[in-house]
Amino acid sequence: MSLGKLYIPEEFYEATSWREAKSLRQNLDMAKARLLVVACTFILAFLVITFRLVDVSLIRGLGEGHKFALSPHGTNFRADIVDRNGELLATSLTTSSLYANAKVVIDSKEAAEKLTQVLPELNPQETIQKLKSDKAFIWLARHLTPQKQAEIMRLGIPGIYFRSDERRVYPHGELFSHILGFTNIDNAGLGGVERKFNQYLLSEKNPLQLSLDIRVQHALRDELLAGVEKFRAEGAAGIIMDVRSGEILAMVSLPDFDPNQVGKIGSQKDALFNRITLGAYEMGSSFKIFNTALFLESKIASISTVYDVRAPIHIGRFKITDYPHVNPPLTVAEIFTKSSNIGAIKMAMQVGSERQQEFFKKLGFFETPSIEISEVGAPIFPKSWSEVTTMTASYGYGISISPLQLVTAIAGIVNKGMMNKPTLLKKENTQSDQGIQIVSKETSKIMCQLMHRVVAEGTGKKAEVKNYEVGGKSGTANILSGKAYKKGSNMTSFVGVFPMSRPQYIVLIMVDRPQAIKETYGFNAAGWNAAPIAGKVISRIAPLLQVIPVNEEKHESAESPQFIHAKATHDART
Repeated sequence: MSLGKLYIPEEFYEATSWREAKSLRQNLDMAKARLLVVACTFILAFLVITFRLVDVSLIRGLGEGHKFALSPHGTNFRADIVDRNGELLATSLTTSSLYANAKVVIDSKEAAEKLTQVLPELNPQETIQKLKSDKAFIWLARHLTPQKQAEIMRLGIPGIYFRSDERRVYPHGELFSHILGFTNIDNAGLGGVERKFNQYLLSEKNPLQLSLDIRVQHALRDELLAGVEKFRAEGAAGIIMDVRSGEILAMVSLPDFDPNQVGKIGSQKDALFNRITLGAYEMGSSFKIFNTALFLESKIASISTVYDVRAPIHIGRFKITDYPHVNPPLTVAEIFTKSSNIGAIKMAMQVGSERQQEFFKKLGFFETPSIEISEVGAPIFPKSWSEVTTMTASYGYGISISPLQLVTAIAGIVNKGMMNKPTLLKKENTQSDQGIQIVSKETSKIMCQLMHRVVAEGTGKKAEVKNYEVGGKSGTANILSGKAYKKGSNMTSFVGVFPMSRPQYIVLIMVDRPQAIKETYGFNAAGWNAAPIAGKVISRIAPLLQVIPVNEEKHESAESPQFIHAKATHDART
């Protein structure tokens, strides 16, 4: 054996190799175990973070006020409203609304600055405070346009989200404002049909069909607007009804408003007031229709009975006269066509207070009318019905009713004496009318003839429309200012019916404080303003409603024997 070379047995090499291999395997096993632990730790951390994000942004982020965002339409989807011909009056459009989860927002100041650049209507300080509130749900903006939504999405602000929303839209703006009403920002009905049928509109898919006709509504509003401008009036109102069914085809109250922008009405609260259903007015000589009908129903005299109307009637310190002054004695028919206050009083006193009250009660003048909107006012009448009340009520003073009540009652007078309830819902042809008989058919026929003569030769001449047999009655009432009537300040009205030989439609026009103009020769009574407006409305809607015109020169409606006798009495006297 050489001293310079160490001899290592072969067995030693085998033992050393085995130990290294064993150690290497142990190290590899340990490394795998550590790697597995690290991997599991990362996976667990990822799961924890993911759960936390879901918990914050979805589970806790959904408060009671917006859980319905998961629904494609939310819970406030509303059915459409259409007119009698299926034309759209109100619908809902899907929009996007912006909200925030303050728990997720990182930098509230930066987020507010970015949002106000896109939505300048947001208050920067208020927005910062909202985003700092640590609340899981905060409304920031409602009903955004797609462009605004896209701009905000590009900002990529953590904690800022969108949800599908519904916005109520009224395609015709102001046209049906007082009938349809409006909804709040959460799509709940707050006025008109929207409020009255709120539950139906939220639960039904089929449209709500009204009795209105968009064409007739346009014509009525156009002429009322022109009349307000021409006579420099403070407002106006009108209603058109089918006397056979009680269906309302049009209803307008001016001033009106845009239900798409209710928040912009501001201080103009008068725009929300529906004069047709909410207002209660002394209707003036229009009440002579009821006074005369009651007189005929009482059977104590006839339309040929003559009354002396030359002397004024004194009630205490007040004196009641006729305007214009009527000299000769007049028959009942002439009292009506010439609109004599003195004659009306004498007729009413002969009928008596008790019968007058019973008749007014039958007409519904002592109770709030029923119709499918919430904005309905109650009539105003004295608790104690004195002899003076009987006198003044005969020519339309001392009792105030709504224009809706006036039209409903007159419609009953001319509809063969059958009064139907007014309705804003379209009736099916198979539906039977649930009206009440307020006067006899014979009285109804005579009243139609009298109303026709008012337009042909009385105070309603300016409402005449050739070949459409228009009849009616004008009414002019002074407006109360404090405890006294203000002379020259009038509420004027004209009720027109056509065609009078077979009454189908009734039109009421009201003008609030019209001014006398050159064309009216200094007068501001109903015959000079409300009547011509009614005539223009009838000339526009009669063809739309397919009313068949007649040649009135050749066509004479059959007159009752009483009416013929009244004419004979007049002819003999004159």
